[in-house]
Amino acid sequence: MTKILILGDSLVADNDWQARMTSFKVDNLGVPGATAADLLASLPEIKSRAEGAEVVIVMIGTNDVLIGNNDFLLQLKDILIQLSHDYPTAEILVNGLLPMDLPHLPDNTISSLNTHIEAMTMRTGCCFLDLQKRFVSSDKQLFQEDGVHLTAAAYAIWERTLIEHIAFLIENDD
Repeated sequence: MTKILILGDSLVADNDWQARMTSFKVDNLGVPGATAADLLASLPEIKSRAEGAEVVIVMIGTNDVLIGNNDFLLQLKDILIQLSHDYPTAEILVNGLLPMDLPHLPDNTISSLNTHIEAMTMRTGCCFLDLQKRFVSSDKQLFQEDGVHLTAAAYAIWERTLIEHIAFLIENDD
């Protein structure tokens, strides 16, 4: 059974990934409120707690955007480099930021950051997962009232997208 490690903030922590991804062994180490700096600092502990992951999924940066720290991209690069070192045979899948429903956030902020995240993932040998397009094209209510946290419909889209990508990655490794 493929072992999956999911890292990130409350968007990761708030979902029961194992319940929907039953053909995988899922280790959810999401931490509500985490920033990229927090995740980077926690990597040594994560390595000791979650050995043998075959797929590592990273979703971080939402809290950084919320506090106005767009420099989190430098920390994300360090995270990806460290994860590649700690899990040398694992596929590392980086989720793009979600199109949060926040009136004070300029329209192109998330798209611009995702462009940078995608380029960085390619340079570090990781895979990029663009959820923004799937979220924008959905006619369902995807965000809770705060405009950041997700509804069950949003998690269903995310889970389906992850399963498709993981199946592709695993198939191509054989």
